[in-house]
Amino acid sequence: MNRTTCPSFIDLDAFAQTATPGADPFGADAALLPLRGGPVEMHACLLAGSGSAQTQTGDTMLIVAEGVATITAAGQTHTLAKGESLVLSGPQAFDWAAENARVVTMRYTGGAGEAAGVTAIDPTTQRVPSGAPLAELLIGPTPQCHNHTQFLSTDGEFMVGVWDSTPYHRRAMPYRHFELMYLLDGSVTFIDEEGREGTFRKGDLFMVEQNAQCSWESREDVTKIFAIYRPK
Repeated sequence: MNRTTCPSFIDLDAFAQTATPGADPFGADAALLPLRGGPVEMHACLLAGSGSAQTQTGDTMLIVAEGVATITAAGQTHTLAKGESLVLSGPQAFDWAAENARVVTMRYTGGAGEAAGVTAIDPTTQRVPSGAPLAELLIGPTPQCHNHTQFLSTDGEFMVGVWDSTPYHRRAMPYRHFELMYLLDGSVTFIDEEGREGTFRKGDLFMVEQNAQCSWESREDVTKIFAIYRPK
């Protein structure tokens, strides 16, 4: 993967392709994405066959980048296709089965005291109106945005859910947070502070690093699954 010298946007589908086969795909054999600071870890896992794994303290969002994976935890079994996701909260064992599925995980390592549980993220969930970008950053009309946070860590700094918006163009702003995004509909173009431009479309998985300076331009309605670490 090519990385810029500044915090920026990252193609997580490309990152998922860096995972290689191994007996411990969620552990020693997972590919690690180097991040610039923050209590967040990103891994890519290539699943072939079946096995067991153990989550660590904190919360882990798991999303399928390619193929189909079955995850069994806390007495629940979830079969996840591309773009489907869940959150494993607290330290817990889980079983997995797949045939050449690629999975990306975002782990919030700062969580403490989380009870073990599983939250399946529902992309069809009903959403409520949410705040729009700051007026001074907008180029053009203010968008209409909606959100439903389906998982929130006990300290309120890690959240996973679904968001949608009408089209808008926003000037570059500093991201206080790490944000993983999977586009359910629409497309968005980012430009970072070095002038690098990238466009992501329906079915793409990507993230913006904390402290990135990126603009946003969407010319059609956008719906996304998000996983965010934002310090208070």
